[in-house]
Amino acid sequence: MMMSFNLRWLPAVAAAVVLGGSIAACASEPAASPSATPTTSAVNTPQPAQPDASPTPTETPAGLDIARSEKQRVTSPDVSTSDLADLVAGNSAFAFDLYQVLREEPGNLFYSPYSISLALAMTYAGARGETERQMADTLHFILPQDRLHSAFNGLDLELASRGEGAEGTDEEGFRLNIINAIWGQEDFEFLAEFLDVLAENYGAGPRLLDFAGEPEESRVTINDWVSEQTEGKIEDLIPPDVIDVETRLVLTNAIFFNAAWLYPFTESLTKDGAFHLLDGGEVTAPMMRRTASFGLATGDGYQAIELPYDGGELSMVILLPDTGQFEAFEGSLDADLVRTITERLVPTRVALTMPKFEFESEFALGDTLQAMGMPVAFISSPGPCSSEVADFSGMTGTCELYITDVVHKAFVSVDEAGTEAAAATAVVLGIESLPPSVTIDRPFMFLIRDIETGAVLFVGRVVDPGA
Repeated sequence: MMMSFNLRWLPAVAAAVVLGGSIAACASEPAASPSATPTTSAVNTPQPAQPDASPTPTETPAGLDIARSEKQRVTSPDVSTSDLADLVAGNSAFAFDLYQVLREEPGNLFYSPYSISLALAMTYAGARGETERQMADTLHFILPQDRLHSAFNGLDLELASRGEGAEGTDEEGFRLNIINAIWGQEDFEFLAEFLDVLAENYGAGPRLLDFAGEPEESRVTINDWVSEQTEGKIEDLIPPDVIDVETRLVLTNAIFFNAAWLYPFTESLTKDGAFHLLDGGEVTAPMMRRTASFGLATGDGYQAIELPYDGGELSMVILLPDTGQFEAFEGSLDADLVRTITERLVPTRVALTMPKFEFESEFALGDTLQAMGMPVAFISSPGPCSSEVADFSGMTGTCELYITDVVHKAFVSVDEAGTEAAAATAVVLGIESLPPSVTIDRPFMFLIRDIETGAVLFVGRVVDPGA
């Protein structure tokens, strides 16, 4: 069902990694930590409040204690250009590895690989041994731990600088809010070094909950926080029964993005039109129309068009397979192909026709991530530490924690959102030639990227805009 108000582009996503403890905790000597003399920080007595240096600070829910590291968020990390490029390339590779698994499910698809990578990167900070190796291979984390987390911090700060003076879909203006939080069991001890990494690079300190005594209340608290960070677009991220009495740590990321098109569509030009489905049928969808200068590329079996957002720093790239080529093109989609396509985009005056669409997607990613190459992170340790069980000893000094669930939920709504001022500038300029036309009337893929760094924030597929 279409919303009753107009949106230019409004996605919201959230991800959570849930870790539980083994009933019989590992009693063997802990695996080596990067620090020669690890110290623990019990999360039962919160430290004095410190200012949050996150690019997108948020208020702590009333009555909720936070156990903070003594470290502050590093706001000017020393990150080389090559490290940032390696991080973005690795994240993009994971983004489309994941797409190739998720695409097997029917219907529309939308997720934020960046949100998932962030939540798992915070988890990875505590991984050691075979768990660390499998996570690095699956997530394409090619940088060593210290440089990886610093690079994530640097990229987050880059993205936080986007959109200054740009318009959003409302009076609040452009928003790209990326927020991390971790939720720890009160009285449970974590290594100070682990908390320091999260504080310095992700702006996150553990918010204390009583999972053991109040699992359902804890779930509601986390879900309410996610809803607040995403302006109500992501509700009930963590389903019932995911958090139980053995949960010890939940790592969350939420992203909210609200941006205006650089070249808004004119609402009066939107007319119903046919959208052709993969099975040969068709549905009627409201089709928006706009003639402007867009990035355009054509290749073997596809067209691609880039729609910039106000400010010119982020864009949507739509990948439109030729008729009859959807399955073949989708099966070939990876980070290298996307990079090749975006490098071929050439500013071209285009008569664009595309549908409005709105939908949400949600995923339980535990089985998916195990199949992609990191199964050991999900195996509990009833006995001594070994390469065959989860090793998050970088969090606690023991192997008692393992991942029980990874959940992700996303919402997207695309509309013309014309205002009077925008409509006044939507007049087609010049009649010197008939511009090429791109009509998006069949299933397509799309992604949202940061133009300067190439970071892929969102990936989606539309097979039925009315679903």
